[in-house]
Amino acid sequence: MEQPVAATTDDALMLAWAAGDASAFEVLYGRHRGPLFRFLLAQLRDRPLAEELYQDVWQRVIAARATWRPEAAFATWLYRIAHNRLNDHWRAQRHRPPAPLDAELRTAALADPEHPGSVAEQHEQRQRLQQALDELPDEQREAVLLRLQQELSLEEIGRITGVGRETVKSRLRYALDKLRARLNP
Repeated sequence: MEQPVAATTDDALMLAWAAGDASAFEVLYGRHRGPLFRFLLAQLRDRPLAEELYQDVWQRVIAARATWRPEAAFATWLYRIAHNRLNDHWRAQRHRPPAPLDAELRTAALADPEHPGSVAEQHEQRQRLQQALDELPDEQREAVLLRLQQELSLEEIGRITGVGRETVKSRLRYALDKLRARLNP
């Protein structure tokens, strides 16, 4: 009996797409579009730039379709492409640009409409968290975002960032210690 497309692994979908099954790519893209975009947006804090890099990442996935092999999990490979594209961007910029002047308005616009009494508190918490994340060194922030937002393993983060598992653990430990100290004075 054939497995439903939604239950198919990412690797199997990628191989099916490479073999010409366009619907496999639609499922794969649907699974990863939101988390990948949120990862890029959290790193860049600039929606138009995040959209541009997001498109670049998917163009690279499309370009590599015929040569892709399941040597690592698809998500690991995808986020490695995103990581490399971010590094290219930062090298070109030679520095991490400051947050946009309207960052608070953008953050407020992303908030879900909930109970009016808790929206302000949640907004303040998100601002404090974002500020604390912004203060982390780039490597620590990336490790935290990949671990907490994308729920990747230490090994997957290591493959994406090009460092060993123990380095990833250290980056996460130092980052979480800094976040705790900053958020729980």
